[in-house]
Amino acid sequence: MKVGLVCPYSWDVPGGVRSHVADLAVALSDHGHDVSVLAPVDDPADLPSWVADGGRPTAVRYNGSVARLSFGVKATRRVRGWIRDGDFDIVHVHEPVAPSLSILALWVARGPLVATWHSSHDRSRIMSAGYYIGQTAMEKVRGRIAVSEDARRTMVAHLGGDAVLIPNGVRVSAFASTERLPELGAPRPRILFLGRMDEPRKGLSVLFDALPAVLQAVPDLEVLVAGPGDVDDAREGLAPECQEAVTFLGFISDEDKARALRSVDVYVAPHTGGESFGIVLVEAMAAQAAVLASDLPAFRRVLEDGRSGLLFPNQDSAALAMSLIALLQDSGLRAGYVAEADRRVREFDWDRVVDEVIAVYESVRAPDEKVTEDLRGQLVGRLAGRSDAP
Repeated sequence: MKVGLVCPYSWDVPGGVRSHVADLAVALSDHGHDVSVLAPVDDPADLPSWVADGGRPTAVRYNGSVARLSFGVKATRRVRGWIRDGDFDIVHVHEPVAPSLSILALWVARGPLVATWHSSHDRSRIMSAGYYIGQTAMEKVRGRIAVSEDARRTMVAHLGGDAVLIPNGVRVSAFASTERLPELGAPRPRILFLGRMDEPRKGLSVLFDALPAVLQAVPDLEVLVAGPGDVDDAREGLAPECQEAVTFLGFISDEDKARALRSVDVYVAPHTGGESFGIVLVEAMAAQAAVLASDLPAFRRVLEDGRSGLLFPNQDSAALAMSLIALLQDSGLRAGYVAEADRRVREFDWDRVVDEVIAVYESVRAPDEKVTEDLRGQLVGRLAGRSDAP
């Protein structure tokens, strides 16, 4: 098949949706399909051959974060040209009503369309205001996918209909075999936080509030903080006795993210809300780090209610500190979680997930109604055995 994938967010900025699209493109190519990705791009100089420049993005507030999106007349022209030249068998858009290339592709494209829903909102003002625009665009979509139950509920609440639940994928072997960060010093207990430092819902302040108690129990701990944001502003949230223990890595590439996850004993996810899945938890599990996360519904589902990772009450720094101390001081406890995570993470391996995506493609391409129903029945059968299926 010739498959066109549309990513609404800047290709230059690592993120969950962007990583999902990139990994899906590689997995589809490995299965013999011809893939092209359209995405906003700041610097087109070093793009992979399979990524098309969707125009320079603009930073806007969207879904509780700052997203870099591309929209307008020039972006529409690029979408039209990409679809015309690609002559795709399937166009697969991600975050279909994001005000960027995805919704433009839905308006422009003809033929089989698939959409994947990633984000979740209790109620989105942007989506509510653009309900009829989104509804019109989504009417053309023949295959709907949601990466989590939270994302599926959001889609149903705003636009109606339903979606097949297919989780985010992770290239498990790539994370498990990657090198550690070379610049780290001698072995010592290490933990990692990943996320925008200036985005409250990522919960960095919750972790910082827990650190004094943790450092009293584990004084040689090194805390790695990776992600964009102002380091000086972030340091102001640290107690004086914690300053020496924290190393700010700043913005890091996907490759260095994998190395960072391989370099730590515990990955800490103190997020306070707005998460529909938690792909970074799966990446940490694939990298064989023990996971400690707030008990958000999405995180509980990924970690099987605490079986494959330790959970603490959301925004409770004291509970975070107690849980983190327990993990750092008990190597057997960490090893138990890593072993359970190794089992769990296989369910999210792209080698498995891509087959489910391809089954959706086949179901929307089939011209005969009976064939389409048979394929959909096979897909439902495949998903019936998933522990995270609806």
